[in-house]
Amino acid sequence: MHLTTGRDQPSDQQRRSTLRARLPRYAAVALGALAVFALLLGLVEGGWGPLARLDQSWTDGLHRFARDHAAFTASMQTTSTLGGPVVMRTLLALAAAWLWAIGARALAGWTAAQALVGWGAQWLAKALVDRPRPSWPDPVASAPGAAFPSGHAMAAAITGATLVALVWPRVDRPARIACSAVAVAASLLVGFTRIALGVHWPSDVLGGWILAAAVLGGTTVAAELWRPGALSRDVRRVNWRTRPRVQSVLATSVPFPELPFGERVEPDYLDRPDS
Repeated sequence: MHLTTGRDQPSDQQRRSTLRARLPRYAAVALGALAVFALLLGLVEGGWGPLARLDQSWTDGLHRFARDHAAFTASMQTTSTLGGPVVMRTLLALAAAWLWAIGARALAGWTAAQALVGWGAQWLAKALVDRPRPSWPDPVASAPGAAFPSGHAMAAAITGATLVALVWPRVDRPARIACSAVAVAASLLVGFTRIALGVHWPSDVLGGWILAAAVLGGTTVAAELWRPGALSRDVRRVNWRTRPRVQSVLATSVPFPELPFGERVEPDYLDRPDS
């Protein structure tokens, strides 16, 4: 992987231009997701017929199947637990702690914010909507609290997208496609388990995914406005700190003139103040 040095870094003007180009895109994701979420919420609260029939038919059919197939139900329960909010937020916390330890403080804060803001947005939405969960005379699973939006679906989508974003600059195109496919498949599977276990309506799961997109876009906009360019600089810091060992060996064979032979140093642009 190409290692960027201080000599070939973009100028302050170029960084500001890049930031201005990216911010509208992040803001569009956040605002667009919020608009779609508001529309879905309106349909749910208004009891829109087609959506209500879809919710009922899906949950009825999957609940009957889960009730009659114990192995399927057990696999859904296991998958739901492994993909639950506690596990997902723990993964983000570990990633944030590692980023903080290697000095990528802005990226660590952004990662932690995904978990915290996601939890807050989920709690607020559930409290405001207070939608009842599906009710069964013979339930195969239970869950506390309101139904809309699905916390499992939301946490899985946020965690998958965040982790993909963290590895994206470090891998080539095939690996990016593979990581994205795994993240999408995991999020879809976790959402499916909540419907199959009869604890959420399909629209709850859809709402969780949409609100996750709003959180991802909104926190990224906030981070870029708070410390412009800090996320990009931390990505370069992670690349430098975790570069392949062979590159480290090659780098130490060409020492910096002002340092003793073989002494390792980070490029000075990593410690520049935010522009």
